[in-house]
Amino acid sequence: MRKTKTYQSLPYNPALRDRAKALRKAGILHEALLWMELKSDKLNGLDFDRQKIIGNYIVDFYCAEKAVVIEVDGSSHDSKQLEDAQRDEYLGSLELTVIRLLAKDVLQNLEGVVVFLKNHPALTGTPPKEGNNPALTGTPPEEGNNPALTGTPPKEGNIPAQNSENALAPNSPPTEGWQAQPDGVVDEGNNPLPALNAYTELKP
Repeated sequence: MRKTKTYQSLPYNPALRDRAKALRKAGILHEALLWMELKSDKLNGLDFDRQKIIGNYIVDFYCAEKAVVIEVDGSSHDSKQLEDAQRDEYLGSLELTVIRLLAKDVLQNLEGVVVFLKNHPALTGTPPKEGNNPALTGTPPEEGNNPALTGTPPKEGNIPAQNSENALAPNSPPTEGWQAQPDGVVDEGNNPLPALNAYTELKP
């Protein structure tokens, strides 16, 4: 589903329209192969645009619903690291997440690239609200309720002495009314995604 308001709110340089049209017709192999996997809502049901003008740049692929830009870098980018960094900084200032892939990965491991994108945090889960605010992880507190706190804070005037016989045991349950926050540590060693020679820059 296209977020039309978000799509149209991005800065746009009309002088680049002919250039963007020419790039779409150029038929660069790695871009054409990836486009076959992105178009027609094939990737997580998301709508992508190809060769989208954003400001004074033309990005390879853009998803308005997730505020994500996908760039596929060929060998020519080896000497354009500074330019790419400036480009990413500008896109980041627009609250866009930039995912960079290597052209050789698309050509040699397209299936792995698709799996990588399908499971990428920026392309899964609930999309951010209008205004491109990043989605928060976890369950938000209900209105009027404070978020769950880690650990069990003592009640006022009831702090147990460290050497007292009445001190709480290490595994004592929390005081009634308090709920400990569940452990949310993820074992990165169990990541099912294939290794790719690509990197992403996520907005904090």
